[in-house]
Amino acid sequence: MHENSTATDKNVLSGAEGLRELNDHVLILPAQGNALAVRTDIGLVLVDSGPGRGATARMIKALRDWCDDPVHAICYSHGHVGYNDGVADWMAHAAERGDPKPRLIAQENAVRRYNRYRETAGLQGTLNSMQFPQLKLAPAGEKLVNPNVTFRERMVLACSPPIELIAAPSETDDVMSLWLPEDGILYAGAAFPGTTIANVGTPLRSLRLTIRWAETLEMLAGLNATTLIQEFGRIVEGEEKVRHRLLTTAKALRWMRREVVERMNRGMTDVEIMHDIDYPDELFDHGFMRERYGARDYIVRDIYREENGWWTDRNATNLHPAHPDEAAAAVLSAITDRKAVLDRARALADEGKSQQALHVVDLLALAPGDEPELVEARHLKAEICRKRAEEIAPYVSKALYSSTATLLESGRRRWSEPAPD
Repeated sequence: MHENSTATDKNVLSGAEGLRELNDHVLILPAQGNALAVRTDIGLVLVDSGPGRGATARMIKALRDWCDDPVHAICYSHGHVGYNDGVADWMAHAAERGDPKPRLIAQENAVRRYNRYRETAGLQGTLNSMQFPQLKLAPAGEKLVNPNVTFRERMVLACSPPIELIAAPSETDDVMSLWLPEDGILYAGAAFPGTTIANVGTPLRSLRLTIRWAETLEMLAGLNATTLIQEFGRIVEGEEKVRHRLLTTAKALRWMRREVVERMNRGMTDVEIMHDIDYPDELFDHGFMRERYGARDYIVRDIYREENGWWTDRNATNLHPAHPDEAAAAVLSAITDRKAVLDRARALADEGKSQQALHVVDLLALAPGDEPELVEARHLKAEICRKRAEEIAPYVSKALYSSTATLLESGRRRWSEPAPD
């Protein structure tokens, strides 16, 4: 099912539940996704602190309208930036109240992730500006606060009601899920987005390991939860419905692995595979499998990357490529009629063949220099990118086409070029 998304930069990371009390001791809080608060006999246990600033301030107010108990622990659902950028705000809130400092609990790999984000702060900033071009994000790593309590597989909090924190490697290797066995409530976190197919293989991110994610979903299904709190979607009620969502997604991921491997064994490249697979409706025609943020093409490429090196297109030209400027200049030198290239790119775009038009316009748009035809080509490419962003469903692809258009409109050809003053 290819379903166009109307997601915007500002709502794609918002939890669908908003503020919702599930019972007298469980509250869903709006954060970056659905956050959670559980009232226990040792204090409140919070999952995720939000992105900081106004969003976290609203979380704190909503929590205090519900309960005045001190926050005993803040659990990190996973290590992606934004989900726990508000930790310092919560710590300051505890200090203002005279409460003990909350414990900061995470799966042990979160510490390694945070250290990597600090090391690659410049890269992370570039990637975030490309993927979330209209969000005002803090500099990568600026607000990260390391957890002070970590676990590997499972951690049981000594409280009533009992809480189990379970390692759930999926979108990242540091995802945790929270399980309330007495209530039958499973907070899946990043292991189950709920509004999109599993976010495997996002274009700018590291490997997500498809079968590892499937194994996690199967493990979570084995808990026999009666209520599933999804990372972004609405809660799911009923044991059979919960199992259906978790296991259908796992089956779909395993099916994709088999299909991609079969084609890899025949020597096909990732792009050839993307255009060769037919997807069965019984696995993919579900609301929770929409291509709203993740995409099937992303998953294909991630599986391919697991088993192959960087030479994915098998094109010898790209084995030891010339510098991009030298390559583009060489291509330009072979073109005797630049107007014909521009006219053909426009014609293809007008025919609704935006992707083909991009391939053609790049014959000119990538070349260095400020000759009129080259400048025109870059503006045309920006125009086609914006059109392509309207045609494609996954949010990340929309964002990358749009941010590329903005880049070109600013007079730059590559992200490594400095922004104009």
